[in-house]
Amino acid sequence: MGNCLKAQEASYRSRENALGKNKEGWLALFADDAVVQDPVGISALDPVGNGHQGKEAIGVFFDNVVFPADMDFEIEKSIPSGDECANLVTITHNLPNGKKLPMDMIVVYTANDEGLITGLKAYWEFDKLTERMMEALA
Repeated sequence: MGNCLKAQEASYRSRENALGKNKEGWLALFADDAVVQDPVGISALDPVGNGHQGKEAIGVFFDNVVFPADMDFEIEKSIPSGDECANLVTITHNLPNGKKLPMDMIVVYTANDEGLITGLKAYWEFDKLTERMMEALA
């Protein structure tokens, strides 16, 4: 199996573990020196914009972002290439007032020869989502 298929398989397992709130299983998918950028660039989730580097930082990201989220996570399309896999994803946030807030994103996973994720880059607009969330909760 090429690394692109390893990245694709890891992306599917990442989704399952995130939805199942399985931190141990999710972290086991990552190489020790992996980097998670979710979203890519500077945001309130990553004020410096360098991503969450290493398993300890990725674990903190899970605790602060993944675990508390009430969401649905659908992989609409998955395209493996090289040692990466790009997924078109729809995350639907289930808000406390019963409203649902869908958000599209592109998530690129990179895997090493062992099939461990070395990089996860999620492309979405933090400020736009925050604005939409505030409107939906008003």
